[in-house]
Parts: sequence; C-alpha cells; structure tokens
Amino acid sequence: MTGAPWTPLLGAATPFVAAPMAGGATTPALVRAVTAAGGFGFLPAGYRTPESVAADLTALAATGTECGVNLFVPGPREIDEASFRRYARQLAVEGEPYGLDLTDAPLLHDDDHWLEKIDLLVRQPVPVVSFTFGLPDPVVLAALRRAGSRVLVTVTSVAEALAARDFGVDGLIAQGTEAGGHSGTHTPGRPAPPVTTRTLVRDVAGATGLPVLATGGVAGPADVRDLLAAGASAVAVGTLLLRTDESGASDTHRAALADPARTGTVLTRAFTGRPARGLRNAFIDRYEPIAPLGYPELHHLTRPLRAAAAAAGHPDRLHLWAGTGYRHAGTGPAAAVVERLTATL
Repeated sequence: MTGAPWTPLLGAATPFVAAPMAGGATTPALVRAVTAAGGFGFLPAGYRTPESVAADLTALAATGTECGVNLFVPGPREIDEASFRRYARQLAVEGEPYGLDLTDAPLLHDDDHWLEKIDLLVRQPVPVVSFTFGLPDPVVLAALRRAGSRVLVTVTSVAEALAARDFGVDGLIAQGTEAGGHSGTHTPGRPAPPVTTRTLVRDVAGATGLPVLATGGVAGPADVRDLLAAGASAVAVGTLLLRTDESGASDTHRAALADPARTGTVLTRAFTGRPARGLRNAFIDRYEPIAPLGYPELHHLTRPLRAAAAAAGHPDRLHLWAGTGYRHAGTGPAAAVVERLTATL
C-alpha cells in the first residue's frame, strides 16, 4: 500500500486508527495490538499524570511500537461556585449508596498537567500528537514540530477546521456527531449544528486541503470505505474496540454495550459538564435537563461516583461512552477488528 494517503501521516500499513479513549479504555496493550495488525494507535494523556504517560511510552518503545499521543487543551472556567454547589446538591442522592458526600466536593478547575505533558512530549517525542477541545499555543506547536512530531487537531465544523489550518497544523481529525465520548468542539457553550461524519469529512477536506482522519459512527467495513471515498486519509475507531480483549473498559461498560435494553445513544453534559455521547441511562434522563456547563469541574465532581458505580456493576450511574455503531462492538482480539474493517480495502 505504498503511496496510500494514510502512509505519510501515520506510517501505517492500513488506514485503521485506534482512537485515544481516555479514562482507561485505551491501554498500551490495545495500542500494541492495533499496531501489530497494521493500524496506528493513539495513547490518551487525558486524566493521567505525566509520569504514567511516560511509563506507557517507554513500555511501548521497548516493544518497537510507535504511537500517537492525544492531549486535552485546557479551557477557561465556565461555571461559578453557586451553580456548581447547586448541581452537587442535586446529585447528592446518587452518591449515598456508596458513602459519597458529593455536596462537599471541591470546585476544581485544573489544566490536567498541561505544561508537564508538553515537556514530556518534547523530551520523549512521538510521531503524531493530537489535540482535542481546541488549539494549543503557537509556542507548543513550534516545540512539538522541533521535536519531530506531526500535529493534528480535532474539529467538529468547517470553521474550526479553517482556524486549525491557518494555525499551521499538519492534519485534522473530523469528528462527526455520531462519535462516542466527548465532543471535540472548541466552543462547548456554542457547539456547531450536528453534522454526520461523512458530510463533515467531505466539507473539511474540500475546504482545507489537509489530510483528514475521520471519526464517528463506524460500524463496519462499508463505513470505512465510505469515509475514505468522502476524502478521509484514515479512519479512527473507538467504540468497536471497547469490548476487545485488550480494552481497559470496565466490565459494567462492556456489559451495557451488549445489553439489548440499551436502545440508543445521546449527547449529554450531565457527567462531565461538556457534551459527550454515550448510551442513554437513568442518570442522563434525570440530570441532563438541569446539568450546567462546567468542564472539568463536573468531571471531578462525578468521578468518584462513576468509579464506584463501575465497580458495583451499576450502569445507570456510569458514563457509558459509545458512538452510534455500538451494536457492532464485539469481543475477541483487537486485531480481528482491524482485519474486519480493512480486509476489503
């Protein structure tokens, strides 16, 4: 496949990309498995210490596994103390079964060790660094380029794509509305109108002329072919890997993905204060109508609740991140997913 559009950007044998699923779902074992099968894996740095990311990069390098790293761009504070306290009081009943007092949770706005992680990637560079939730500082872009990394930015609209192109990135990750997990919108308080991944890829590729990774709603090989035909250079897959042998997703999350009673996905900010797509559950039904914007403050507020619910096997208090193709997430090795989605290309 020499000369294929994904080769210059990723150096992979196929256009399959393992999306960086923060919170534990993406493991070094998953990245290794996808790479060994001819794809390209991204390691998520979100919610992790620089030391833990460095350890994973060292372990992957020891096996000769190249990978990308994804970072969350810090944003401004979006929630005030009164709104945060009101929501914490409203959620208090959810924490009681686990002995959690959510009303006493600190109002925490942090940058997720931003500068330390940039320093790490300058010292310990990877082929590709991607950014979600916005554009990094120009100094960051220049530093990563000097270190030898190509830089990608997640976009959810043509306007975001044009801004990223003008910023000078090497490529774009076009995230359609079908994608599971957090929306990469640069303006969570004013997200762009929903657009399918195929349409977004076509419009972004046409408007910018940059290489585009497509992500969102992939259920099978036909979706990969359609997205490549629409102008994508490669296709990033997350949900279809959640139940694989190498995934770090909790047993509760895995079971919910296969539960026939789970009839669809919705966008919600109830868990983290930022729009994200997951399986509809009772928590979303109760709290989405009253949930404020406020990331990462709401993420920190509900994190112990979600951890307790996952451990207890309570899916209705857990963020069950999933894209619209979740019904096709099967068990078995991750390599089988890569093979199934790329065999007919």
